[in-house]
Amino acid sequence: MNNMTIDPIPGKVFGAVVAGVRLAELAAADFETIKAAFLNYGFLVFPEQFLSDEENITFGRRFGELEFGAYPMANQFRDKNGNYNEIFPIDSQRMRTNVGNEAWHTDSTYMPISSKCAMLSAVTVPDSGGETELADMRAGYAALDQATKDRIEHLSAYHSTQYSQANDIGDFPVQAEGTVYHGEAYLRPLVKVHPETGVKNLFVGRHAFGIPGLSRDESKQLLQSLVDFVVSDPSRVYKHAWRAGDTMIWDNRALLHRARPYDYSKPRVLIGTRIAGDPASELAYYPTDPKAQAGRDALAAELAALRQETRDRKYGATTAR
Repeated sequence: MNNMTIDPIPGKVFGAVVAGVRLAELAAADFETIKAAFLNYGFLVFPEQFLSDEENITFGRRFGELEFGAYPMANQFRDKNGNYNEIFPIDSQRMRTNVGNEAWHTDSTYMPISSKCAMLSAVTVPDSGGETELADMRAGYAALDQATKDRIEHLSAYHSTQYSQANDIGDFPVQAEGTVYHGEAYLRPLVKVHPETGVKNLFVGRHAFGIPGLSRDESKQLLQSLVDFVVSDPSRVYKHAWRAGDTMIWDNRALLHRARPYDYSKPRVLIGTRIAGDPASELAYYPTDPKAQAGRDALAAELAALRQETRDRKYGATTAR
C-alpha cells in the first residue's frame, strides 16, 4: 500500500516534505508523482532516508545524466575505506570553497552546461549551524515591479567561481583546467524561462558579474539588488536544519541556495549528487566557441580589480597554500 504524503512547507511559497516512501525502493509511478511535485514546489525534503552512495546515485539518475554522484560535501578527509577522519584546515582550498558556498548561488552556472538539480543527503551534522537555505527565484521574479522586469528582460551576466570566491571572501584559487577554477566565464540571461514548466524566474547569484552594456558599478548594484529582493520576503526563503538521514533535492534552474556557517572544527558530512542540465536549455557555449574569449577577458579584468579591493575580506586577497 502506498502511504506517500507530500505536504507543502507551512508559510512558504515553495517546498514540500515527502514522507511514507523509501527512495531506495521507489516504484515508477511514485517517481512520476515525486517529479511532478519537484517541478511544482522547487524542492523536496525526504526525512529518514539514510541513503547509501549507490542509492544516492541511482535516485539521482532518475532525473537525468549526472555531473557527479555521491560526492562528499564535507569538512573532513575521506579515506579509501569510506571513513571520515581529519578535518580540513580552514585555510585549505577545500574549506575556502566550502566557506564561499555560504553566499547565495545556483550550481554549475560557471560551466558550459549549468545544472538541472542537486541533491544532498546528511551523514553527520553539527549540533548547531550548518543548515542549507533555499530561495525561490520564480516568486522573486513574479514580485518585481514592471519597470525592473522591463529593464532586465534582455540583460545577461558572466558567471565564474573565480569571480565569486574573490568577490565574496577574498580567495584567489589557483587557476587550473579540469577544476571549477578554470579561467572561463559563461554569459547567461538574468531572466530564465524554465524549460519544463515555462515559468519565468531570475537567474542570478554569487557567480554572476559583468553585465555587458552596464558599467561595473551599475552591474554590481543591479545583480546584488536582485538577490537581495528575492531573499527579502521570508515566504521565499527556507532554512533546512539537517538531521542525519535527510535527503533534499532542489531545482537549480529556479532556486538559489547557500550553506550556513557552523563551528568548522566539528564534523559536517553531506553526500552530494548533481544532475546535469539538458544542453538544449542549459548550454551557454563551450570554451572552443569564439564568443568564449569575451568571458575570459571580462574575468581577467574583474579579477585584477578585485585583487586591489578584497584585502579586507576573510582571506585577504590570498591563495591557499
